[in-house]
Amino acid sequence: MCAITAAARGRHVIVLDHANKVGKKILMSGGGRCNFTNTGTTPENFISANPHFCKSALARYTPWHFIEMVERHRIAYHEKELGQLFCDVSSKLIVKMLMDECAAAGAQVRTHCAIERVTVEDDGTFALATSQGAFRGERLVVATGGLSIPAMGATGFGYELARQFGHDVLPTRAGLVPLTLSGKHQERMDGLSGVAMPVTARCNGMAFSNSMLVTHRGVSGPAILQISSYWQPGDTLTLDLLPGRDAFELLKQWQAERPAAELRTVLSDTLPRRFAQRLCEVWLPSRPMKQYTPAQLREATQVLSAWPLVASGTEGYRTAEVTLGGVDTAEVSSSTMESRRVPRLHFIGEVLDVTGWLGGYNFQWAWASGHAAGQAV
Repeated sequence: MCAITAAARGRHVIVLDHANKVGKKILMSGGGRCNFTNTGTTPENFISANPHFCKSALARYTPWHFIEMVERHRIAYHEKELGQLFCDVSSKLIVKMLMDECAAAGAQVRTHCAIERVTVEDDGTFALATSQGAFRGERLVVATGGLSIPAMGATGFGYELARQFGHDVLPTRAGLVPLTLSGKHQERMDGLSGVAMPVTARCNGMAFSNSMLVTHRGVSGPAILQISSYWQPGDTLTLDLLPGRDAFELLKQWQAERPAAELRTVLSDTLPRRFAQRLCEVWLPSRPMKQYTPAQLREATQVLSAWPLVASGTEGYRTAEVTLGGVDTAEVSSSTMESRRVPRLHFIGEVLDVTGWLGGYNFQWAWASGHAAGQAV
């Protein structure tokens, strides 16, 4: 996006990519259909030490700007849920669109090009030693992403480069990542792998309502991935197992309508059967509904509406969709993405300390920050 924008302004642009092909994360995203933006994008959908940093770029390049490009290239798309836009056919069409735009604007793209050394010359230009020879440029834009999914070629190179030029890099950790369970907490979930259900996950004042999936190692699914960016080991994490419903009123209704039925039986009509059975084996004593006192119904309500999930960790960068933390935005211009330490050095995208929610927000930050730098270089 930065190359397209800069080249369209008449700048001579070359993109150097160490990967064997471009856009690997685009290709694998959204199950191969690329959740390329979210129509509801706001600064509140991003995590950063400076929550104001992303505002300027997002305001100047909105989802509708990217949608206009998608429509111009006649790529069919649809909204899945919550403003998330996906290609009807394949994410390959988004990569082709971006490459076609680069070609039309005159931006060169080179793959298999490993960067070996970056220095600043006496005249302020940047000199790059690479596996494909030497390059020089008036400006250098770092768009190297984070540490997530190393199998796709992700490295910490961008952070190393930032530190080389005197930038602070805020601590990084995996975000939008499955959570793992251990010990008795994992044992209690044994045999439930594959169970999926809607929940509202809550942690540190944040709440996300979507589905949860029990895995062999712990829990995943959109609600879990979302809350994982706000959770750290030791934090309290609870799940509302009956999202959008008043658990106490529901229990009273069941007691009135099905007094002879056991709790695990009525719960199995609402929750996945295997999960309901396990819930009543470990957390809720199951007896006929008529035998519960109001106080006991209150206790059951607490379990159902704030079920404690004690996670031990995450699956890490191997499966994380994003990296939290990164280049400190205090040392970068929010309007041009230019370094405040080194003139004509820019940082864009995930290498910065800006991390979006699940659902197309991180792509929109890539487009918006790339466009902001492309207008300035």
